[in-house]
Amino acid sequence: MRILVMGGTRFVGKPLVARLQAQGHELTLFTRGKNLVPDGVQHLRGDRSTDEGLAALKGQTFEVIVDSSGRKLDDSRRVVESTGAPSHRFVYVSSAGVYANSEQWPLDEDAPTDPNSRHAGKADTEAWLRKQGIPFTSFRPTYIYGPGNYNPIERWFFDRIMHDRPVPMPGDGSTITQLGHVDDLADAMARCIDVEASTNRIYNCSGRRGISFKGLIHAAAIACGKSADAVELRPFDPSGLDPKARKAFPLRLNHFLTDISRLERELAWQPRFDLAAGLADSYSNDYVLNPTVEPDFSSDATLIGV
Repeated sequence: MRILVMGGTRFVGKPLVARLQAQGHELTLFTRGKNLVPDGVQHLRGDRSTDEGLAALKGQTFEVIVDSSGRKLDDSRRVVESTGAPSHRFVYVSSAGVYANSEQWPLDEDAPTDPNSRHAGKADTEAWLRKQGIPFTSFRPTYIYGPGNYNPIERWFFDRIMHDRPVPMPGDGSTITQLGHVDDLADAMARCIDVEASTNRIYNCSGRRGISFKGLIHAAAIACGKSADAVELRPFDPSGLDPKARKAFPLRLNHFLTDISRLERELAWQPRFDLAAGLADSYSNDYVLNPTVEPDFSSDATLIGV
């Protein structure tokens, strides 16, 4: 199929493009030209943030549009207005951050969304695609991690562990969170194109199991080749912080767990990485190759005073 990938040279895009190439699709990547594109793809340059920046897409048509970088409705709507609707599928990376707070876990795809979420634009995009009758498949990951991650998630823990710093831990560390490996998300996105049942469907996409903050820190230590007991856990009181803020601690401070059974059932998909294997992959294939030279630990002072 003729496929447009918005981006495709960073984090989620890189493994996805590799899979689409292996499947024999005809790929066009639209980027700002800051990173190398793989051989064998058409490369269009521009800035998606304005109508003028999308000029290179005018007159182009595609069977599939993959959008892993759109954050607001206008981001994706501009693309469709430039190319016309894809004839087969619009594949979208949304976020489990669209969900409202809940007392019941895990959250399924029918759980209420939060119109005030910083990810609300992604839910707006899903609703617009459905209203416009554009065939789409949307994925709502929790926290994506793995090689190439430019968000400070696993690296935040690796930095403290490898520099022998105490690791701030919210409360007693029993809050449950959930992470999903970038390769597993790429697998699901590539697979959905060939599965008709995934048309106009929204899927949670993450690891199969949740993990406590304490368990996550211990798993990160083991991925770094250290004993979990050798890491100093320094509890802090999270009650005065915004539960969804991620400025001092990299994850939201309340439970965050989704049900991925719809994705497993309808796409015959299963995550290949459990958290231990995924963190080991990220450490050896990313952190070791590009360690943080001078980590910024200043935010730790607001949590644990050091």
